[in-house]
Amino acid sequence: MQVQSPTVYLIYQRQMEIENFKSEPFFEIESTFTAEKGTYKGKAKAKEAKKELIVELLRKHKLSPKSPGVVTSVKNTEKRTPPPQLHSLSTLQATANRLWKTSPANVLKMMQGLYEKKLVTYPRTDSRHITPSEFSYLAGQVNDYQQLINHPFPVASLAPKKRYVDSSKVQEHYAIIPTKKIPSQAVLAGLSNIERNLYEEVLRTTLAMFHTDYLYTETKVTTDVNELPFFTTGKTERDKGWKALFVRSAKDNDKDEPTLPPLMKDEAVESDIGIKEGKTMPPKPYTEGQLIAMMKTCGKLVEDKDETDILKEIEGLGTEATRSGIIETIKRHGYIDVTKNIVSITDKGRILCQALEGNLLASPSMTAKWETYLRKIGNGEGTQERFLGSIAKFINSLLEEVPAQLKTKNIDMKMVATTSSEPVQNGITPCPTCNNGVIIAHKTFYGCSGYRSGCKQTFPGVFLKKKLTPRQIKLLCTKGKTNMIKNFTANTGNQFDAQLILVDGKLNLEFATENKG
Repeated sequence: MQVQSPTVYLIYQRQMEIENFKSEPFFEIESTFTAEKGTYKGKAKAKEAKKELIVELLRKHKLSPKSPGVVTSVKNTEKRTPPPQLHSLSTLQATANRLWKTSPANVLKMMQGLYEKKLVTYPRTDSRHITPSEFSYLAGQVNDYQQLINHPFPVASLAPKKRYVDSSKVQEHYAIIPTKKIPSQAVLAGLSNIERNLYEEVLRTTLAMFHTDYLYTETKVTTDVNELPFFTTGKTERDKGWKALFVRSAKDNDKDEPTLPPLMKDEAVESDIGIKEGKTMPPKPYTEGQLIAMMKTCGKLVEDKDETDILKEIEGLGTEATRSGIIETIKRHGYIDVTKNIVSITDKGRILCQALEGNLLASPSMTAKWETYLRKIGNGEGTQERFLGSIAKFINSLLEEVPAQLKTKNIDMKMVATTSSEPVQNGITPCPTCNNGVIIAHKTFYGCSGYRSGCKQTFPGVFLKKKLTPRQIKLLCTKGKTNMIKNFTANTGNQFDAQLILVDGKLNLEFATENKG
């Protein structure tokens, strides 16, 4: 629980930000400009919550939709992006989740399998560097590795660079790289899709170290229309470099900004000016891959500088080898739910976080301080007795403070009975059997939200070939009886009308005086 509760709490914080977010409209001025050799878009530096202010700005500059413009500045800057660093487990987990929606736990499992097949090095590593020894065998086999992905390229340099090769940054284990073993095509064909994807991701990232930088030109254009400047930024690719290794499909080529047409300073352009309406957007929920990254860098979410420094030193919550297991544990315990790779807090997790709010159990700094002292013990600078003594004090403090804190908290106790990921707000009526949970509509039945607490009250979604409505279920639970329901179908095929009555939690029929059967 040392790491689980702060992790759940960070997810809860994000969900609260989303739920409490109030979207606000905004208005901007945009224009599509037509130059001699093509079109491009520009935007004025004006963003207002009220449309009237934008209209007033247009009026002030005497702008109509077709007011002519002139290019007043074209500034080109040559830029380069070096190849990415080598993978640690968490960066590989985050990448695989983003590209293929593979869960962090499954990535670790697949990488362990590749490690046992002697295709990749030890996967449970937090390092992104290797030593000269590993670089030496990689450099010696670089052409063989290129053949595995059928992508030969001229090696830019066989000299080790500090960005990748640095013994001082390697502790127990170095970055994940391919082993000396060059697998045959038959071995590669025998891998599952996710194993093949992961192996190639490691291979391509390693080969990128020997490739050239990605080169592009950033162009910033200013277009003046009646003394109102419009700004445009574009990017022109000059050399794909290492990025060519990661073009797995055509859509991988479409991520860059559109190329600007050739433009000249003082060139006259035609305009198509308009007001663009938008709205502010809430933060997005975490994906499982982002959750791994958030756990590693959650120091950025802590305001206290000392706590941030501690978290930075130990790299956040958990270790490289345990983070995916922590996520699986809090999923299994019902604190979070992952649907289509989106992480959300459950009602059970919400209750936990409401209870923890304001004490150290919810704080990443608690874990950070414990991890720091454990490291001191490992270095011979601390003692086991002092560490356990401080934990005992911490627990005693919680036992004294938390009960009083809970009395002052406004916790929605209606949610306590449920551990289901379905929101209790969808509840139809209080459960007549346990009086704690609420009856919730599922896909094929109605059931009590307190089923994990022992309440077994359920109602069928369809009874004698007649679909039961939420209103009928509510009447059963509150009045003990429904209204007259028409066209039940008996096993014989005959139809009849009847009322449903609730007796000891079971459905019984109360027949109409006249029926069809």
